Parts: sequence; structure tokens; C-alpha cells
Amino acid sequence: MDDIIAFVAAHWIQWLFAAAVSVLAWLYRGIAARLKMEQAKNAAIAEGVQSLLRESIVSNYNKYSEKGCCPIYAKESVKKVYAAYHNLGGNDVATELYQKILRMPEKEDRNDDE
Repeated sequence: MDDIIAFVAAHWIQWLFAAAVSVLAWLYRGIAARLKMEQAKNAAIAEGVQSLLRESIVSNYNKYSEKGCCPIYAKESVKKVYAAYHNLGGNDVATELYQKILRMPEKEDRNDDE
């Protein structure tokens, strides 16, 4: 029994470091798992927001293409929506619609002769 006590007394620092490394490894695995879950959640949120922004661009395009014009304030709003959409990685059919919105006249062409 004295040999065991002497061994532990001589090597207590190694035992302490081994225990500390084990605890740190356990904590790291827990933090890494939570980080992975949060990254997946953030990716899903970003994808959802991107879809909503795309829908807004499509909706604005449909609305203003029917009117035949797009007021300046609406173009400015669409620019902000598109910037956020593009920053989230969006770059599909909404880009084409966005460009068409910006090319629309600001005022409706009306014939006052009629």
C-alpha cells in the first residue's frame, strides 16, 4: 500500500494534467456539437429569409409590371431588398426581375388626348 501512495505522491501532477485534459476534451466536444447545431439553424434561417426576400422581389415585379411603371420610392425599396438577398447568396431569377424593375419608367405613360 505504501508503494501506491508513494507512486501517486510522486506523479500527482501528471494525474492532474490527465484529468484536466479529459475535462477539456469533454467540454470541447459539447461546445463543438452545440456550434454545429447553431450553424445548421443559422443556415436554415438565412435560407428562409432569402426565400422571403426573393418572394418580395417577385411580388414587386408582378405588381409594377402590371402597372407599367415603378415609382422611385419602390425602386429604392427593391434595391435594399435585393442587396440583402444578394448578400445571403441569392442570384437566380430574382436578379433578372430586379434588373427589369430598375429599367421600368418611374411614371406611367398616359395619353391625355383620349
